[in-house]
Formats: sequence, structure tokens, C-alpha cells
Amino acid sequence: MKLTPRELEVCECIVEGLNNNEIAAKLFINKHTVKTYVSQIMNTLNAKNRTNVAYILGKENIINL
Repeated sequence: MKLTPRELEVCECIVEGLNNNEIAAKLFINKHTVKTYVSQIMNTLNAKNRTNVAYILGKENIINL
């Protein structure tokens, strides 16, 4: 499973519990861009939701929780 550096930044925000608007503000990107990144991340990780994304990231040691 390969995530881009920007996707990993978004993943860190997801793990922090930030919503799309908060992620957009933190990373200085459009909220629609965040939505696209989250969708791509979920597809790459085969995750059903954001909680599942955080679980997979921790389980696979992609991001320390």
C-alpha cells in the first residue's frame, strides 16, 4: 500500500480526528481537495470509513497512533 507524502499528511490529520474543513485549513488546501484525498486514501487502504483508515494506519505501522 503506497500513499503519497500529501496523502500521509491528510492521514495524520484523520488520526488527529480533524474533519475535512479543519484539514483544509491546516494544510492550506481546498476542502474539496481534502475530500478527494480522503477518498483516494480509503480506496488505497480498502477502508470503509475514516475510523477504519486510522485503524489500518496504526495496524500497518504507517502512522504511530
